[in-house]
Amino acid sequence: MSQLNLKEIPRFKTLAREEFIKNYLKPQKPVVIEQLTSDWPAYEKWNLEYINSIAGDKTVPLYDDRPVKHDEGFNQAHAEMKMSEYIDLLKKGPTNFRIFLYNIMKEVPSLQTDFKYPDLGMKLIKGLPMMFFGGTDSKVFMHYDIDFTNILHFHFHGKKRCIILAPDQSKFMYKVPNALITREDIDFSNPDLEKWPALKQAQGHVCELNHGEMLYMPEGYWHYMHYLTPGFSISLRSYPRKIKNLSKALYNIMIMRHYDNLMRRLKGQDWIDYKNEQAIERTHKKLGIF
Repeated sequence: MSQLNLKEIPRFKTLAREEFIKNYLKPQKPVVIEQLTSDWPAYEKWNLEYINSIAGDKTVPLYDDRPVKHDEGFNQAHAEMKMSEYIDLLKKGPTNFRIFLYNIMKEVPSLQTDFKYPDLGMKLIKGLPMMFFGGTDSKVFMHYDIDFTNILHFHFHGKKRCIILAPDQSKFMYKVPNALITREDIDFSNPDLEKWPALKQAQGHVCELNHGEMLYMPEGYWHYMHYLTPGFSISLRSYPRKIKNLSKALYNIMIMRHYDNLMRRLKGQDWIDYKNEQAIERTHKKLGIF
C-alpha cells in the first residue's frame, strides 16, 4: 500500500474577485477560501443541532457504500429515515449512511436566508443549492458530476478530507465506461497501487475542509470525500464555461444515462460486471500495462 501523488490545494483566508477569476476560475485550478462564509448567518448557526431543530421532521434519502447494482436507478436511495433519526445516528458513531444531493432548501425555505451567493465572477445557478451529510469515516466514491458544473463546496460542522483530480487524469483512474465513477473497490484513502498500478501515474490535489471553508472544484474534476467527523456541506454551481464540457454534459444527461439504464434492463448484472472489467482492460491497454 502507498499513497497517491497529491498536492495540497492552495488556501487563502480571503480572495478578491479579480484574483479568483484570473488565477483559478479562468485557468480551472482548485483553491480553498477559508473565510468566504464569515458574514453568512450560516457561519454561526449551521450545525447538526440547528438542522435538527428546523428539519428534524423531514424524511431524507440515505446512501451507503454498497456497489452499484443493475436494478437500482440513477442515484436511487438505499434507505430513508427522519432527519432527526439520522442526526442521532451520526452522533452515536461511525455510519456508512450519507445524504447525497439533497435539495433541503426546497423542504426548508428558511435556510435560504442563511447563506449568500458569493460574487466570484460565476453565474451561479439559483434554486439548486444541494446539501450532503456524512458520519465519521464515511466516504463518497470517486466520481465527477454529470453536468460538468463549476462547484463551490462549503463545509460545516466538523472536518472532511477532499481528494480531487483534473479531467486529464481520467486515463489513470480506472474509469467505468458509460458511468461517472471509477472502480468502486478502489479505496482512494489508501489505494493498493500494486493492484491498481495506473494510479501510480495520477497527479491529484488534496485538502481538509473545516467549518465554514469553501473548496472551488473546476468543471469535470473527479472528487472523493472522506468525512473525518460528522458534518455536512452545501454546493453552489455554475454551468460549464468550456463548450466541450457543455457538450459532454448534454451527452451524459441526454444519451449516456439513458443508454446505461437500457443496458441494465436488458443485460442485468452482466452489464455492471462487464463495465467493471472494461475499466481495468481499457485503462491498462491505453497505458501499456500488462
